[in-house]
Amino acid sequence: MDPLSEVLSLLKPQSYLSGAFDLAGPWHIAFPDQLGAIKCCAVVKGQCWLAVEGEKPIQINAGEAFLLPSGPPFRMGSDLALPATAASDIFSQYKTDWVTTVAGGGEFLSVSCRFNLEKPHADLLQPQLPAIIHIPKEADGGTLRWAMEKMIQELTTPQPGGYLMLHHQAHMILLEALRRHLDNVSQRRVGWFFALADKQLRTAINAIHQAPAKPWTLAELASEAAMSRSTFALKFKTAVGASPMEYLTRWRMLLAGDRLRHSREPVSSIALALGYASESAFSTAFKRTMGCSPRQFTAR
Repeated sequence: MDPLSEVLSLLKPQSYLSGAFDLAGPWHIAFPDQLGAIKCCAVVKGQCWLAVEGEKPIQINAGEAFLLPSGPPFRMGSDLALPATAASDIFSQYKTDWVTTVAGGGEFLSVSCRFNLEKPHADLLQPQLPAIIHIPKEADGGTLRWAMEKMIQELTTPQPGGYLMLHHQAHMILLEALRRHLDNVSQRRVGWFFALADKQLRTAINAIHQAPAKPWTLAELASEAAMSRSTFALKFKTAVGASPMEYLTRWRMLLAGDRLRHSREPVSSIALALGYASESAFSTAFKRTMGCSPRQFTAR
């Protein structure tokens, strides 16, 4: 798998809430803290304002989407100057199955989903992203629009297998939004996610992810990136915020943590599978990187 796919697989994003809003008339809704989950919303019809504390309100138009990577409280509305109604009150009065219809609907239609991440590794992605990711219509290329319309169809016309279809559509919207953000972000930030926008660095990171147990050298990774060793080392450190060898070790330990938590493999087998000749060498590297021993990590 490619690095983004592998990281998302490691984070195990679970779409545990999907639904649609179909509204009419003036409205202003306050949504609670998402408890660390990623909130994803796409507007199918109409437009609204989005407000997150500490950020400038932005307008979201039909065909556009937004992500709130760290799940803060937020407000949406046709007019943010109106008194806000708690989302829980709206749901209790107007929600029917998957769709919440207010005042007969027909003027504004949105579809949203929320993702829980595997807690030990959530900081792999969330700190890399801004408070709001706005995906304008021109950056979409049509894929998000198709996914939105398909999800609306599944929500409003239930069919056999609908739950699983919604689950996959939600993941498609999340991944497509991350892709579009990576393609269109105007100012690069430091981190592995933004390094993927650079073809040479992406090739080296991909090589690490495809063969994490390989005894990589700086020269070999530089060769993968078609760069000199010194140029590659500087560019990687500047873009990712860690040296290539530090990134390799960190990725190995994240994979090890996932296997420790979700399998019954002995530590010695995990160590060998990730390129360590002895359990003691692996345990030393794991404690230095993860802050505790493999067995302490498993017991958490």
